[in-house]
Amino acid sequence: MVYLRILLLASLFSALSACTLTQQTAAVFEVNGSTSEVSEPVIRDYALVSAKISIPRTLKVSEANMYYPMADIVWRGDAPGDRYAQIGSLFSDAVELAKPALTGAVPVKIGVTLIRFHGVTEKTRSSVGGVYNILFTFTVRNAQTGEIIEPARVIEADLPAPGGQVAMLQDVMGQTERVRVTDFLAYVLVTELGGQATMPE
Repeated sequence: MVYLRILLLASLFSALSACTLTQQTAAVFEVNGSTSEVSEPVIRDYALVSAKISIPRTLKVSEANMYYPMADIVWRGDAPGDRYAQIGSLFSDAVELAKPALTGAVPVKIGVTLIRFHGVTEKTRSSVGGVYNILFTFTVRNAQTGEIIEPARVIEADLPAPGGQVAMLQDVMGQTERVRVTDFLAYVLVTELGGQATMPE
């Protein structure tokens, strides 16, 4: 199933023109503790080789079944368990899905450090729905030399989370929370690295 999704996503990425993240994500640079716009355009011709994913254990996890728990990590797309490891696997799977769309001349490895992953609880998803709010730092290095090509910047990525009957129908069709979020993260990574992608539905 995962192999089939990789093939399907790869064909979409290669066939469709690049989409912007104007409404879906926002990227800024962190400079001495403050944010600033990118001063010069970055020419990206990357081949994604590997990624280092860091999910700090200092982030607060909530399992409270309420509309909006106050926590850094809220995730119900997997059975109860180690939420840090589950979020890490979402990013790792997304990296593998992104690789076929990133086959440029410069081999790179990326660093991802999670700041926030606020999904929706059972109560929210069964009723009004909400938003998956994902915030992480993102660094690009030359995979051969280790040189930093793009310094750490903060990526904020928001994905709508349907509720009620729409959410139930998506589950029946195989578009579970894990599938949707993984595909979305792959889209974000491809786009942030200059590849061509289309926003998953």
